[in-house]
Amino acid sequence: MSVVPGQAPPAEAAPEPSTPIPSQPSADASGVEAPVLIDAATRRFGDLTAVDGLSLIVPQGTILGLIGPSGSGKTTTLRMLTGALAPDEGAVRVLGEDPHRFRSRTRERIGYSPQLFVLYQDLTAGENIDFMGALFGMLLRRRRRRVREVLQLVELWDARGRRASDLSGGMQRRLELACALVHEPELLFLDEPTSGIDPILRRTIWDELRRIRDAGRTLLVTTQYVSEAEYCDEVALIAGGRLIAFGPPEGLRREALGGEVIEVDTERPFEASSLPAIPGVTYVRQRGPRELLIYAEDASSATPRVVQVIESAGGRVVSSSEYRPTFDEIFSELVLRQQRAEGRSLSDAAVEPTA
Repeated sequence: MSVVPGQAPPAEAAPEPSTPIPSQPSADASGVEAPVLIDAATRRFGDLTAVDGLSLIVPQGTILGLIGPSGSGKTTTLRMLTGALAPDEGAVRVLGEDPHRFRSRTRERIGYSPQLFVLYQDLTAGENIDFMGALFGMLLRRRRRRVREVLQLVELWDARGRRASDLSGGMQRRLELACALVHEPELLFLDEPTSGIDPILRRTIWDELRRIRDAGRTLLVTTQYVSEAEYCDEVALIAGGRLIAFGPPEGLRREALGGEVIEVDTERPFEASSLPAIPGVTYVRQRGPRELLIYAEDASSATPRVVQVIESAGGRVVSSSEYRPTFDEIFSELVLRQQRAEGRSLSDAAVEPTA
């Protein structure tokens, strides 16, 4: 690894934040309260702290991805939002109400797909969805139409007559998602909706979730597939029950990298240490004998200067392009940065109960 002379790597370019909780508004530009507000909520299970001082907002008409590894506090957070658990400290509001005091009409505006299978094993796939629609007061004609639509969406139409107990684990997850969608709720809580589902169908489900978002509905989706952050409007990265980063996917990428990154391939081996300081460039990393990663404030304006300086130093640039790291890399970098800021390790984090 090489550093441009006189310049520091991105991790040292600016002081790291001392708190993991970003500042967020509680209402949109029109003054309407956001559908979901979590204010410094903490939930403990004995000596274990599953959620630790979490503050979070889900804006109206967006998909917010709550993303983190298993045991990071995602399911506990959803249980507080649905009223199944109360926070030990802090406050939670959903659609303007305390989830523990939901009115029946408020519950009808919410859809929830839990992580564990809780539907009726002896009913068929179609009967489970029809029953859920009836619980929400859907009339027969609309109910029949929606049962067909959601079964086709999750590719279970051909299995509509099979009992839920005879479905595979992945098919049961899809059935739960269909039940959460059948009454077309305005607010959706989905706990690991794509877990155990093949990548092609996973993409189809995310396309449907974005269609629902485009219709003005609000979704909070948890997932341990960090790459699914790309499908969300806003992303909350959590680890050890704490919020470590919040923002749109591209904003988190810039935060993790300290700007933008240019990937440069040279014709012959080239040493990054031979480069002088380049205006707009904060850091140069040697990734291979002929591969450089150039960290810059703005990739498009820095690229011509980078190419010129490399060739003036005796190198020959074969190709240059913007480097887009995976969200697995971004998540790892942000977690490590938070650990350094707090002087702690994820080994100290609580393990989230599954029951």
